[in-house]
Amino acid sequence: MPAPKRILKENLPTKICAHCSLPFAWRKKWEKNWDDVKYCSERCRRSK
Repeated sequence: MPAPKRILKENLPTKICAHCSLPFAWRKKWEKNWDDVKYCSERCRRSK
């Protein structure tokens, strides 16, 4: 049985955080609302 295809980390989509201006990569927990994600972390979101 072949191994499942995996997406390499360097091939994940990225965005720039609206608060700290650092790049961050897609995460599984953002799968359903990736278009709405603006901040890299809770800390940046709270200090907007």
